[in-house]
Amino acid sequence: MIYMLDTANLDAIRRAVDLYPLAGVTTNPTIIAKENRTLREILLDIREIIGETRMLHAQVLGTTAEIMLKEARALCQFDPHIIIKVPVTPQGIKAMKLMKADGMRITATAILTPQQALMAAMAGAEFLAPYVNRLDNICSGGCSVVADITQLIATYQLSAKVLAASFKNVQQVHEVAKAGAQSVTIAPDVFDQLLNHPLTDSGVAGFVMDWNGVYGEGKTILDVL
Repeated sequence: MIYMLDTANLDAIRRAVDLYPLAGVTTNPTIIAKENRTLREILLDIREIIGETRMLHAQVLGTTAEIMLKEARALCQFDPHIIIKVPVTPQGIKAMKLMKADGMRITATAILTPQQALMAAMAGAEFLAPYVNRLDNICSGGCSVVADITQLIATYQLSAKVLAASFKNVQQVHEVAKAGAQSVTIAPDVFDQLLNHPLTDSGVAGFVMDWNGVYGEGKTILDVL
């Protein structure tokens, strides 16, 4: 599983890079706008935190393929390692073909149907980002859509990877993992919940209590080995 963090909050990114096997950070115009800083400043700061080897995804905003391509080229000049997010509109699909010809890495975003994902993969997208919770909110079964997309990728032997997005709970993340999604991008609050369980906490507390009862409070293995 490829884990990514869906945020532009620098404190959240620093924490995730420190703690988790994080492969990258995804952003979108809404996430960027929440930070109320320039795009250049935000992307520079994120890249400084995550380094060159982790992925950074940023989205174009143009409504025509030609403008999207110009935006993507500007982003790539600014950060040669960046992955360009493009919505699966007709103009977006056209833009993906042009970007692929330019050698850019592409994430197809705002996917809500398997056919949108399949066409994006055929147009050159490396990652396919279906919106799980948005589909669940309209009773369309987000995890089922992810399963269908992974099946299509396997059927046509495509190299694209599912990058499942839009999660509100751990169960959704678990279900898309079972469905074969190769990657997920998760907001910080849900990301932290992936490891939370009260029995884990109580179990660890029990280990510490038993240890302290014999070796003394605050003693580590280094003290008694």
